[in-house]
Parts: sequence; C-alpha cells; structure tokens
Amino acid sequence: MNAITPSEVRQLVSAEEWQLRVDLAACYRLVALHGWSDLVFTHISARVPGPEHHFLINPYGLMFDEITASSLVKVDSQCNKVIDSPHPVNPAGFVIHSAVHAARDDIQCVLHTHTRAGIAVSAQKDGVLPISQQSTFVLASLAYHDYEGVAIRDDEKTRLQTDLGHANFLMLRNHGLLTCGKTVADAFLAMYTFESTCQIQIAAQSGGGELTRVHPQIVQGVGHAMKVQTGGLGGQFVWPALIRKLDRTDTGYRD
Repeated sequence: MNAITPSEVRQLVSAEEWQLRVDLAACYRLVALHGWSDLVFTHISARVPGPEHHFLINPYGLMFDEITASSLVKVDSQCNKVIDSPHPVNPAGFVIHSAVHAARDDIQCVLHTHTRAGIAVSAQKDGVLPISQQSTFVLASLAYHDYEGVAIRDDEKTRLQTDLGHANFLMLRNHGLLTCGKTVADAFLAMYTFESTCQIQIAAQSGGGELTRVHPQIVQGVGHAMKVQTGGLGGQFVWPALIRKLDRTDTGYRD
C-alpha cells in the first residue's frame, strides 16, 4: 500500500477536522517538549466533530515529536481505520480512550501519560494531597481507577467509565495520569496542572517534614478561581502562546 500524503489527507477531511488534527499534533509535540512522553507507549485522542463517532489517535510506533496532523490515525468506535494508514493503533490505548469518549459526550480530548511523578503519586494510598495551589485545581474534579493490568480487555471499560464519572482528572492507580477536556487545549492545561501537582508532592515529601494541607473550603471554591485566572477561556487562554512556542522551533507538526 502506498503511503497517503499529507495533501491527500487534507483533501479527504473537513476544514474543522484538519484544524483538530493540527491542534492534536501540536499537543503531542508539547507533551514531548515537556518530557511527559513514554517513548511510543501513551496516547492522546480527540473526537472528530460529527455524528459518526470517529476519533483521532497517534500512529503506534512513532515518537511524539514525530507526529504530524496527517499521520494521526482516524478510527471508528470499534478501532477500524476510517482513512488508510500504514501505522497500527495500540489496543491498550484504544480500550482506555474509547471507553472515556463513549461515556463522556461533553469532552473532545483525552490525554494519558506515564510520567515518573504521576505514577509515583498513583502508587500512594492517599493519592493526591491538598498541599499546593495546583493540587486544589486537581482535587476539585479528581477520580481514581484501580490497576487491572495492561488495559487490553473490553470488560474493564465499564469499570473505568464508572470510576471516571463526571471528573476531568483521573488517576490510574500504579499506572499514570489521565485528563479530559472540552478541547485539546483544555486537556493539555489540565495535564500540565496534574503533572505539576504530582511533581510538587513528590518534592515536598522528599523533604521529610510535616506537610501543611490546604483547607477543604478552599478546594471547594477553586472552580470559580480557575475561571477567573484564565478569563473564562480555560486552556484556550494559554494555547496560542504554546503554539507560538512550537512554531518558533519547528512547524513540522502542521504537515
């Protein structure tokens, strides 16, 4: 099979889908830039606009800093490719992401990482502790899912969906972090906050002293504070600046 070219992919999709592809490819590059990737073994997915229940996911085997708008694989809810691609899709990635997308019509993007700090906190019995400003944003919408081995079984989907509920932050015990967003930008900003929370917690615990906890009432009121901080724009408040940062070094993700 001859590889499909970027221009051919662009001709096959709507302008709205192409922009989503560019944003998702940019998100992969940003995850790599921040050091959150795990070689080729984690995923970011995005729901394609429209009634078909299609979504985009990374071509399995490519490093995150290699991913482009046209190389993203478009699949249906059963993981069948909608547009020909020479690349496979990771079954474990499909199980987790398809489960979240199926349960949450309100979200467009799901971002999952295996960072050292994220896994370290996920292995702690008490999980995320209210010890930083960043942690308050996470705790306001946090859920947990127990580890069931590598996620390749369809029967895990229902339990994962139940555990996630309406939360936008999901800690996968002994596994890593997952965020949901109404846009790619929202999912990225959520992961930036989640990862920072875990790094701060591990650093604070390494000091060996008693930790000061944030009062529960502050956590309860943090949703309003977050809206004020981003002018009600969520991830879109920082996304243009992140895109400018990428474009200063490499625009290849746009191909």
